[in-house]
Amino acid sequence: MKYDYDLFVIGAGSGGVRAARLAAKAGARVAVAEQVQVGGTCVLRGCVPKKLLLYGAEFSQSFRDAKGFGWTVDWARFDWPTLRERVQAEVNRLSGLYIANLEGAGAEIVDDRAILAGPHRVRLTREGREVTAERILIATGGHTSRPAETPGQELGVTSTDCFTLDELPSSIVIAGGGFIALEFANIFSGLGVETTVVYRGERILRGFDHDIRKHVQADMQRTGVHVVCGSTIGEIAPLAGARKLVTLSNSMRIETDHVLWAIGREPNTGGMGFEAAGVRLTARGAVAVDAYSRSSAPSVWAIGDVTDRINLTPVAIREAVAFVETEFHGRPTAFDHVDVASAVFSRPAVGAVGLTEEEARERCKIRVFRTVFRPMKNILADNEQRTLMKLVVNAESDRVMGVHLAGPEAPELIQLAAIAVKAGLTKAQWDATCAVHPTAAEELVLMGEPIPHDNEAPA
Repeated sequence: MKYDYDLFVIGAGSGGVRAARLAAKAGARVAVAEQVQVGGTCVLRGCVPKKLLLYGAEFSQSFRDAKGFGWTVDWARFDWPTLRERVQAEVNRLSGLYIANLEGAGAEIVDDRAILAGPHRVRLTREGREVTAERILIATGGHTSRPAETPGQELGVTSTDCFTLDELPSSIVIAGGGFIALEFANIFSGLGVETTVVYRGERILRGFDHDIRKHVQADMQRTGVHVVCGSTIGEIAPLAGARKLVTLSNSMRIETDHVLWAIGREPNTGGMGFEAAGVRLTARGAVAVDAYSRSSAPSVWAIGDVTDRINLTPVAIREAVAFVETEFHGRPTAFDHVDVASAVFSRPAVGAVGLTEEEARERCKIRVFRTVFRPMKNILADNEQRTLMKLVVNAESDRVMGVHLAGPEAPELIQLAAIAVKAGLTKAQWDATCAVHPTAAEELVLMGEPIPHDNEAPA
């Protein structure tokens, strides 16, 4: 059968764009459909604009630190519209680059919502027509979620809304304790907004090492972020002048300008016509795929957040590359989801790769190395923020199984630490590496003695 396209990609985020571009460069007839704007969550309403806002927020601490180095800073004034518009201009520029790269590779961009009409058929809903493709790749990502059962939930905003707020609020309540919640807590508190984080668990950053969780939560509270754990938002009620009254499940009441829902994201699979193509979904509503990203329908693949494996942009890109290698170059390739590093741009920032102490203990006997110190820059600045570094080591093989960092340099350092963990290097090999002085990174190769076992148990 002759198809209109060799590959039809639904979703033009980082993963979909990479797959479409590489397949087109390989000579395939490729189309990619996007119903909003080319670029996806990461470029338009996620990683990139969030990091830019974080850069802006960090200046407040930098101005405070400068006094300890002899600088007098008494003229600083922040203008939210300036930062907001410059960030939006940058993400639009990046969207334009994505478009140029797709067109340069020979891929066709379809400005429409596309859904499946069969194993090899795609329906373009705005145009009202169908096209055929030998292969269909689902790369629709995920979306923010709200608790539908919470009275007044519609009075809150999501992370998507935060990038284009008309005014910077004087106060905000953030529901959630993960990546998005803590990064926006860093942004808003850094810009002078009274910030409260409400999290249902006993401690923020579920899934990270227990020492990192304690360290970050304590330092956020030290710097003025209110952290309320073991509670959820029970109701939001309107007050005069667009203010809100937030009632928590522990009966605490908070008046605030904004409420941010940062309680997780869900796969974009609703109304996609998967039944017509025989595509199976998981219990969480994600596309179920095998190691090669193939769905239950032999002609349909899925990558990125819509599969709910590891919801990180670089992972989606690597899955896209593996898909193209397998299907268009005849080199079967499955991306290895083990030991993928991650970063949280909280304050302090977090970098982590490999197993947590708790996970490692369930597998084998371990040794734990940990250090906490105040970075050199913070001493003259009278800044009390400290860095925590931790290595989790297999006691029998000496292999470093996990690296966990919290401090201003953590996201940059974890990329290189991830190479060592992925390569299976031992603690002896780390120790044999000469330190670079004076740096924070040198502490990673100077932790000579494991901490006593009695002090290792999670609190």
